[in-house]
Amino acid sequence: MIHEQDKLEHALRPATTALGSFDEPDSDRLVAFVRFNPNPVVELDAEGRLTFYNEAARVTAAGAGLSTPEDLLPPGRAGIAKQCLAEPGGCCRIQAQTHLRVLEWIFFGVPAGSRVYGHAVDLTERVSVEAQLRRAHKLEAVGQLAAGIAHDFNNILTVIEGHAGLLLAAQHGLALSQRPLREIIEAADRAGKLVRQLLMFSRKQAAHLRPVDLAALVQSLVPLLERTLGEHIRVQLWRGGELPLAEADPGMIEQILMSLTLNARDAMPRGGLLTIRLNAARVEPARARENAEARPGHFVVLTVSDTGRGIPAQHLAHIFEPFFTTKGVGQGTGLGLASVYGAVKQHHGWIEVRSEEGRGTSFALYFPVAQGGVAVNSGNAPAEEDARLRGHETILVVEDEPALRRLVVEILEWHGYRVFSAASGALALDIWQEQRERIDLLVTDMVMPGVMGPELARRLLKENPQLCVIYTSGYSPGIAGEDLHLLEGANFLPKPYPPSRLLQMVRRCLDAHKAASPRGPGR
Repeated sequence: MIHEQDKLEHALRPATTALGSFDEPDSDRLVAFVRFNPNPVVELDAEGRLTFYNEAARVTAAGAGLSTPEDLLPPGRAGIAKQCLAEPGGCCRIQAQTHLRVLEWIFFGVPAGSRVYGHAVDLTERVSVEAQLRRAHKLEAVGQLAAGIAHDFNNILTVIEGHAGLLLAAQHGLALSQRPLREIIEAADRAGKLVRQLLMFSRKQAAHLRPVDLAALVQSLVPLLERTLGEHIRVQLWRGGELPLAEADPGMIEQILMSLTLNARDAMPRGGLLTIRLNAARVEPARARENAEARPGHFVVLTVSDTGRGIPAQHLAHIFEPFFTTKGVGQGTGLGLASVYGAVKQHHGWIEVRSEEGRGTSFALYFPVAQGGVAVNSGNAPAEEDARLRGHETILVVEDEPALRRLVVEILEWHGYRVFSAASGALALDIWQEQRERIDLLVTDMVMPGVMGPELARRLLKENPQLCVIYTSGYSPGIAGEDLHLLEGANFLPKPYPPSRLLQMVRRCLDAHKAASPRGPGR
């Protein structure tokens, strides 16, 4: 077999003779083309046997973990040679997977010399990027479906949790009835958390990004993570030097870490080590091109690694797909990693995964560095004192889901409020025209057919700037794309919610506006 550089011209002689139009300088250029070509170039005889390869073929084979350049070639070489030599100008294009590389081969025959020449282009990076784009598009489509399901499901859960809460409050210490009702409420709460995972995955739960010290935030979460993992798994936190502030949502970071921790716990049933690393990274354009979701710039990298069983290679491409799970029935929903993927995308970041069976898994999450700003304290606010739940003011409730509308009206009326209700924004406007002088508070769903909640509120506030407004939604604040300055616990009530949370917010909102109102409430 010929492969020395000084025999290149000899190897090309059949081609130059057959073509019959090359002078000596042209032959030199052909020799240079083969010698310096960064892609594999090979020669086959009429039986498909390899008779020549260039240096690039040797390097490519070695880089793919193959013993010889012959292993790069597609199967069925005898048939390829026969097809290419069957007629002058015969050509064959074949894409072949060889271990770690994907090559596209173009073979052409030279009948006069009974030789076939092949030139390969490495498509590995392009195929990988195309696969990532297809996965991203599939996740986006599933996310849209998940968001619609989550919105409707939140309405149903609110009705279940609300009625169970009302019954529980009416039992007056009857333990026989209280235990089942508490079980119903707890189950509804767990289902609500599952829905929030769906919304986070589908990016319908808006991220409130601000400069955050990720190291301090993660440090504060370590005790919670240790309790979640149990005594058989050790947690190690490592910080690589001074870290810039990251542009992040502290609540979502907590959900991300908890999901990855639960995933690691399941991968280490006999114990192990969970390592959380934080370091700053600069991503160069060349490296960003290796990942379709990456981009150049400065990032804070949060890496969560375990020493568990690892992820099989055939599953790695699917781990972020919703409802994909390798766990047994009843052991997982398949939403944990999907919601992590959605949350990181909302941070304008991406995830890189490395895993080896029997040696653990590592998730590297890239979060953009904040452009200036001061870190915001991510701790929980002190628990507020219970507010008075009863009142006598007049409230307009606008909700297009009939069962939920009836529930809200019932809760408010049981606690002394006068209530008008409407199934749509248009009907609410009709009630407003007749009762505007009596209405103190508007409680409205944000997403409704026809006149949406934000538009309804704008119209009513234009006529009465002192009107109190509470928005509710199965989505998160910000999903309506409106600059409403929504704040959960102040003027935004996410579904599902228990009766007590609705009553507390109504009371706080009315009390906060009472002093500013030029008229007494309920007139």
